[in-house]
Amino acid sequence: MSFSALPKIGMGTFRLKGNDARDAVKSALSLGYRHIDTAQMYGNEAEVGDGITSSGIPRREIFLTTKIWHDQLHTSDLINSLHDSLARLKTDHVDLALIHWPSPDDEVSMKEYLGALRDAQHEGLAEHIGISNFTCAQMDEAKDILGDAPIFTNQVEVHPFLANRDVVEHAKKLGITVTGYMPLAVGKVMEDETLQRIAAARNVTAAQIAIAWVASRGVVPIPSSTRPTHQKANLEALEIALSEEEIRAIDALDRNERIANPGFAPAWD
Repeated sequence: MSFSALPKIGMGTFRLKGNDARDAVKSALSLGYRHIDTAQMYGNEAEVGDGITSSGIPRREIFLTTKIWHDQLHTSDLINSLHDSLARLKTDHVDLALIHWPSPDDEVSMKEYLGALRDAQHEGLAEHIGISNFTCAQMDEAKDILGDAPIFTNQVEVHPFLANRDVVEHAKKLGITVTGYMPLAVGKVMEDETLQRIAAARNVTAAQIAIAWVASRGVVPIPSSTRPTHQKANLEALEIALSEEEIRAIDALDRNERIANPGFAPAWD
């Protein structure tokens, strides 16, 4: 089957290694997740592939995303690295290939690497293409370069302490879906009093409230968890409809707290 839109939630695999990655992917799929997100830089594509293969879920029913690292952005490197990713993932295509980070200091021109990404799509290596960690200006540039070729998503950090409003709004304007990584702020949401209070009143967890808030903004959350109980709870968070008052209280937690901010990151909005 061909996916015309991103599934409403994904299973993130950042920092998952070895059997943890294998088991987490297999468990997530058995619970009903249909979107698995990995990256070349995570060093776990082979294990993610194992988890998918051993899950018994047909490959065509799974939306699989990987991301190309910034040292592979020259045309031939990009295509070759994607072939390598597919071999590790034990599949003939990914549903979505993303540029993980814009080229540091524009060392490789966006025209070159987005052109190569589009070539990879034409070759059938990726059903859809997209970007990650791109600013508003970079989204505009990407849109100009790709013309009519749709940018399926911009994957950026989104959680209650980093609402990333400018990027989310600008992406919407451009018709680009936003995928929100680290929706639980690497566990920090569990310690927040506002989220705890809203969660207690609803008899759910602070993590579920954070995911529900991300989803309420039209952003696709991709929480990472190795425990089936947490994976199930994250999935169930999509059923929580927050009130306007609750959303306002969570909106007020935004303090521009960025967790993924390497030295080569772009100048953020």
